[in-house]
Amino acid sequence: MIEQSASGTLYIVATPIGNLEDITNRALRILREVDLVAAEDTRHSTKLLQHFAINTPLKACHDHNEREQQNYFVQLLLAGKNIALISDAGTPLISDPGFHLVKQAQQQGIKVVPIPGACAVIAALSVAGLPSDRFSFEGFLPAKSSTRKATLEALKEEQRTIIFYEAPHRLLESLQDLATIFGANRQAVLARELTKTFETIKNAPLAELVQWVEADSNQQRGECVLLIEGWKAPEQAEINQQTERVLKILLVDLPVKQAAALAAEITGERKNKLYQYALQLTNNNNKQ
Repeated sequence: MIEQSASGTLYIVATPIGNLEDITNRALRILREVDLVAAEDTRHSTKLLQHFAINTPLKACHDHNEREQQNYFVQLLLAGKNIALISDAGTPLISDPGFHLVKQAQQQGIKVVPIPGACAVIAALSVAGLPSDRFSFEGFLPAKSSTRKATLEALKEEQRTIIFYEAPHRLLESLQDLATIFGANRQAVLARELTKTFETIKNAPLAELVQWVEADSNQQRGECVLLIEGWKAPEQAEINQQTERVLKILLVDLPVKQAAALAAEITGERKNKLYQYALQLTNNNNKQ
């Protein structure tokens, strides 16, 4: 049963991201027992509540009215009413409304209780096959191309797995920008329509993902989560002192690629290894 106190409790209730079987028994009980459900979209949430025969009243709490409505909800809570906050799908506040309401409720000493459940970020990460011990969730990428590219430039050397939400109509543009800025070979995952009929999880280098989405317009539909492997510093190439001396002499007068190729002919060392080492030398000199 819901705890009784002088003021009510604000419950942050996760709802399914697709498959209705993913709702928890606790979430269903809370939604039945509270006095009011604050919903991102009452039309969408009415269908959810009707499916489970829940008759609790609904009131809108979305991006456009949250700041205005938060006082209304807080006054109800202070008067002893219990409220459940839900979003259209998944865990509220994760790229969804609710932050301002939660913050004001806490400032007023109102108890705020999480009711855990489905979350697209965590669901996607759990099946991505990318490192999951450390990750950075960045929400939705900016819609404007120049701002999106600037955001990606700032993240391109992030070493944690990076997770974005993306709208289907911007998916291809974002993948193209990711491939350009992060590199065509950076490993990535597109997790689309999770828990739904056409659930798709594709793990591939960014360039391959771009081609795959371009070739199949069906991949540009539905809810999308993009996960990008974290940046890895290039391995330090180890070469002997004599080879290093030859390479440094050649770099004085030749471009990196030519110097590496000629040094490989002279020393017998692998050209690719010398090329990477020459890049390191050049970058270090430029920073000094």
